[in-house]
Amino acid sequence: MSEDFPAAEGAAGDPRTAELRDRLAAVRRRISAATRAAGRGEEPQLIVVSKFHPAADVARLVALGVTDVGENRDQEAAAKAAELAGLALRWHFIGQLQSNKAKSVAKYAFSVQSIDRPQLAEALAKAVARQQDESGRPDLHCYIQVSLEDDAGAHRGGAAPADIERLAESIAIASGLRLAGVMAVAPLGAPPEEAFEKLAAISRDLRGVHPEAVGISAGMSQDLEAAVQFGATHLRIGSDILGSRPRVG
Repeated sequence: MSEDFPAAEGAAGDPRTAELRDRLAAVRRRISAATRAAGRGEEPQLIVVSKFHPAADVARLVALGVTDVGENRDQEAAAKAAELAGLALRWHFIGQLQSNKAKSVAKYAFSVQSIDRPQLAEALAKAVARQQDESGRPDLHCYIQVSLEDDAGAHRGGAAPADIERLAESIAIASGLRLAGVMAVAPLGAPPEEAFEKLAAISRDLRGVHPEAVGISAGMSQDLEAAVQFGATHLRIGSDILGSRPRVG
């Protein structure tokens, strides 16, 4: 790995590693402060969203202590996971997922955080079963993506709250899938506190039926403090750590 990713071993003087170290430290300070302000004892798990950034940056982040990385496009995630196969990483798929991509995602993903329909859960169960037969991979952690928008025209993806119970049951009974919790993105142009309070209530209802589904994946660079306030167990942070999307061409 050192020839392909010299920064993965902490190459001295690498300016990109230094930049990532500072950005990561700043985000971790925000998470710690938000956790204290919320009166919580345990900090949420940080998932660094690496979309559009090169595998070399992910390797640098691993050297800086990052263990969890999120991607929202299978083609990009699969390529990075293969390139970085020698590193201790958990890959989280966080984008909208077509059922025909389940076979690919099952090869590398620790979790899928964007399950929004039973058909996708069924496709993932079949793909995971195949991978478990071939490679012995562990069960796939599954999060139900919840739509928190009242306006359908502003929809950012996810299942309607009324559909969550049926979707949760389809995941819970599927061999190879583990119902881990809920995920949501705060609606644009609205206070994130209202959205995450609603998500926390949905999570409580879900845990009443499925006590194991304790995860709440919520919060991004701009609203992580609100997410921590309302119980997020996982934060998906991209731009505040990796910076702006790289230029193409």
